[in-house]
Amino acid sequence: MGHSEATCAAGFGATQWAAMFTGIVEETGKVVAFTRQAQAWRLQIEASAALRGVASGDSIAVNGCCLTVIQSDARHLFFDVLEETRRLTNFSALQPGAAVNLERSLRFDGKMGGHFVTGHIDGLGTIEIFEPRGADHYLRVRAPAGNGRYLIHKGSIAIDGISLTVAEVDGDSFAVWLIPHTCTVTNLRERRAGQLVNLEFDLLGKYVEKLLNLRAP
Repeated sequence: MGHSEATCAAGFGATQWAAMFTGIVEETGKVVAFTRQAQAWRLQIEASAALRGVASGDSIAVNGCCLTVIQSDARHLFFDVLEETRRLTNFSALQPGAAVNLERSLRFDGKMGGHFVTGHIDGLGTIEIFEPRGADHYLRVRAPAGNGRYLIHKGSIAIDGISLTVAEVDGDSFAVWLIPHTCTVTNLRERRAGQLVNLEFDLLGKYVEKLLNLRAP
């Protein structure tokens, strides 16, 4: 039995299994259409690598948000997106032609890069600075208030589904450094200061926080 888009993307409800990702983006797809249907939003994405071996019911991370494939053809993936998911992610800003990061769910018979990513978005971050510095790019993002507790120097963070290493932490703001390759193969090449990005904090930190809270008197 598969999982619903709601449980995968927004973290609501319960499922019999959960997809996992690595945060290593396979390609950037292109939004063809994102339209309101009777029961959900229909997202159509043009893709290539993410189409290999895909079947209805498979999980794919789109900008780091786990979605369920409802249909595919030789060039496109189709997803149903709940209004709640659209509201809580940067999907609300998607327009035809926009680049989106795509990653198929993790297979445990291959190489593991990045870090464990669930595809459940924790919140929206705002880009404060994004600029070239030497050969690399410097990206500083402000996370939602209070979420700085999940950020540690040299820890992991998923930004629009990209596994990155935290280089600086200042309260709820953090910075990462990007090599040219990352900017080239992901949708960060289109990002600008003031735009919103999907954030998923390191799973380990969230588990540790809950265990410590349970032990507190």
